[in-house]
Amino acid sequence: MSDVRDVVMIGAGPSALAAAIYTTREDIDTVLYEKATIGGLAAITDVVDNYPGFPEGIEGLTLAGHLEKQAERFGAHIEFGEASNIRVEGKYKILTIDGQDVKAKAVLIATGSDYKKIGVPGEKEFYGRGVHYCATCDGAFYRDRKLAVVGGGNSALQEALFLTRYSSHIDLLVRSEIKASDVLQHDLQKYIDEGKVTVHLNTTTEEIVATDGRVSSVKVVEQGVPNEIVIDGIFVFVGLEPNTGFLKDTGVELDEVGLVKTNQHLETNLSGVFASGDVRSGATMQIASAVGEGAAAALSIREYLDGFDK
Repeated sequence: MSDVRDVVMIGAGPSALAAAIYTTREDIDTVLYEKATIGGLAAITDVVDNYPGFPEGIEGLTLAGHLEKQAERFGAHIEFGEASNIRVEGKYKILTIDGQDVKAKAVLIATGSDYKKIGVPGEKEFYGRGVHYCATCDGAFYRDRKLAVVGGGNSALQEALFLTRYSSHIDLLVRSEIKASDVLQHDLQKYIDEGKVTVHLNTTTEEIVATDGRVSSVKVVEQGVPNEIVIDGIFVFVGLEPNTGFLKDTGVELDEVGLVKTNQHLETNLSGVFASGDVRSGATMQIASAVGEGAAAALSIREYLDGFDK
């Protein structure tokens, strides 16, 4: 606790890494704590096709790696650790990281979002044994196997398209109608025509069933009719939820869905505590905008630090 960091960033996804590039170039002492994967959800995205400057697209892991190396080149310290609390003591912010206190002049919350769960029997019990949330991480385990994909948005179709590289057949389970972009729907149609993908509209997932400890089928209600589909694994892509559980009793103001509220300078209601990227209320949930917000937050942090000792 004798050491005071200029800024501690919680999370090491694109937004925090971009912010770190800016702060460290200003010789602002910067440390980032990441509890899971450096690069966040971007790092486990197969191909990022809409990030400016890459006309052919870029692998998410590659993009995350570039951001990480650039931040470290300017002097950012990236460490693994999970934040569980933030409290304010005078002008300083005290963060609890893996049970230890870290003192900082400023804080950037950039914890992003995680995959939503559908909350049905078998989902939690068989996670990693047939239930998955990342096609690029786990798709290769299902070569020539039957899969189900739950969801009808952009992420669901993107991941389903990726899984066609491995799976012999995919059942796409859509609660209502497909809401993905026309481009993705057009790409999916080829696999529907080939018989490799079957789309089940107005279908709710009721239970994930396992045999001998591994997923073997999924119970659904399709168009009001119960059905059981034989599968070897299921991938769930039904949206994102913010990683803000650790802020529950900190005084940081959240909106109705748990996203962090900020002002026009990306500062929260707590002085010296900022937020950027997918965790921020009003964010567009795009990598390009998360990076831009990280840069903007860094400039606001610099201004805050300039007046810290005055």
